[in-house]
Amino acid sequence: MKTSPMTRPLTLVSCLWLATAGVVHAQEPSSPPPPSASGDRLDAMQREINAQTRRLEELRQALAQQEQSVQQLQQALNDERLDAERGAGAAPVAVVPAVGQQGSPAVVRNIAQQDKPQPVGQAPVEASRPPEVAQIFDQPGVLTPKGKFILEPSLQYGYSSNDRVALVGFTIIPALLIGLIDVRQVKTTSGIATITGRYGFTNRFELEAKVPYVYLNGDTVSREIFTGTAVDNVFTADGHGLGDVEATARYQINRGGPDKAFYIGWLRYKSRTGKDLFEVVTDCITRCVANTTGTGLPVELPTGTGFESMQTGVTWLYPSDPVVFFGSFSYLYNFERDNVTRTLVDGVKESIGDVKAGDIWGINLGLGLALNEKASISIGYDQSVIAPAEQNGQDAPGAVRLTLGTLLLGGTYRFNDKVSLNVAVGAGLTRDTPDLTLTARVPISF
Repeated sequence: MKTSPMTRPLTLVSCLWLATAGVVHAQEPSSPPPPSASGDRLDAMQREINAQTRRLEELRQALAQQEQSVQQLQQALNDERLDAERGAGAAPVAVVPAVGQQGSPAVVRNIAQQDKPQPVGQAPVEASRPPEVAQIFDQPGVLTPKGKFILEPSLQYGYSSNDRVALVGFTIIPALLIGLIDVRQVKTTSGIATITGRYGFTNRFELEAKVPYVYLNGDTVSREIFTGTAVDNVFTADGHGLGDVEATARYQINRGGPDKAFYIGWLRYKSRTGKDLFEVVTDCITRCVANTTGTGLPVELPTGTGFESMQTGVTWLYPSDPVVFFGSFSYLYNFERDNVTRTLVDGVKESIGDVKAGDIWGINLGLGLALNEKASISIGYDQSVIAPAEQNGQDAPGAVRLTLGTLLLGGTYRFNDKVSLNVAVGAGLTRDTPDLTLTARVPISF
């Protein structure tokens, strides 16, 4: 049956109206839910969302804590690997011990107490300690752990020899001298036994006390030319007794690590408990001038410097596999003494006035290398510049600036976790420096 063009639009409109009505009828609910049921469902969904939000926040916090623990454990593992490579006796790399545990000390401590390994997953303590190398300088670089005590007996032997030529007189022409030529050789041998105690109040702060006992022997060989004698005159003197007691405080300034420097600041006080140069008897009738009234030498050698002093400095260590570089910079100030007198042979007291020993600037550098888990060696250079001594506000007669340079070689062997042996040998590089020093230390940890 054919449809006319006029009926087609009417048919389409009718179909669209019927379809729209059917869809609307299908979407209309047969009966709307009660208002209370809809509100309860929304409240339940909101509570579930809040619970999930809290859970996500808890997971975020737990994840952050785990990341922090992993970073701390990785830092501890790096420190222990570094100690193992240095041969300081640290725990195997597979074990993650507490940061701050001690093995055998070196540039500074030759022994230490090793703590028990800490379970993986437990955060280590915050502080870390510098690497350990064989100690060759007086100032240690590894601090004593908290609550630990280290007793360190040591023995030092030193020898020095100096030649001196004194011309006393006047010249008529450059080739003719009227007067006396005094040629002297001064040979000095020293032995110093020291008891040192160190206690760690925290992993970054320690106090140290040092009590030395000093023995000195000096031989002066002299020949006065143009006096008609070919015999050498020998003047011998010695001295022994308590030396100058010292106290030192050290603090680790920063937290270092592999390829990161450690800095340790320290302050030392030195007393004048030893017998000084002004207290011993001097072989002079009056003030010795031109060697005409006596030898000018002390009958007994002093065991102390005679001056109280304060010394401050910074020690640094830089681990760079497979070695550790270290060094320090220091300044020592000697306090002035007023109305100083010295004792002559006949008991007369000679006034010298106000005396101040020269201040000292010091610097040293070195490097350490481990040979195995128990032995390590170090090599370094130490230099001190001593200012002229002052008398009554001016440079003392004959006082000059001195430079002391010493080449040092040392080694450490760790017998166990509590006892180590450290030996250091020094060779003088300038004429004012002792020719030889040999030092042995035995640190014992408690």
